[in-house]
Parts: sequence; structure tokens; C-alpha cells
Amino acid sequence: MPAKKGRKPSAAFMKPLTPDAMLAEVVGSKALPRTQVTKKLWEYIKKHKLQDNKNRRMINADESLKAVFGGKRQVNMFEMTKLVAKHLK
Repeated sequence: MPAKKGRKPSAAFMKPLTPDAMLAEVVGSKALPRTQVTKKLWEYIKKHKLQDNKNRRMINADESLKAVFGGKRQVNMFEMTKLVAKHLK
């Protein structure tokens, strides 16, 4: 029986992307893979206690995140990743 190969992460996912000025305020200006951008975003959200207390899937935006979220005060986790993608090159 052949050994099961580990799943390789997609090359596109691991390609370093540069955050624009708005997103750089939250995750830093260094080019990072999407996975790291998301990780840093969650660190920021937890550090500033921006996760909604009643509905944990919702993220409440502070001033820095509001710019990233296109002016929205609150977004859900899935919408967040979509909005953040617009700020990566």
C-alpha cells in the first residue's frame, strides 16, 4: 500500500501579497501569503476585542478596520475575507 501523501498547500495561497495602506495599518506593510494575512487579522481582532459578544461570527470594526471593510461597522467572517482580498496585490 503506497504511503498517503500530505496535502500540498496551493501555490496561489502561499504567494506573498502586499497589503495596501489601509490594510497595512492592521497587518503591517510586509508582503505576506493570504494565510498569514488572515492570521494577523485575527490576532488584531482578538487583541482589540472586536469579535461580537452575542454573535461570535460577526466582527465589529474599529476605525482602522472600517477602512478595510469599505466603511461597514460590522461584517461576518466570510465577508471579511472577501473584503480583505480587495486590499491585497
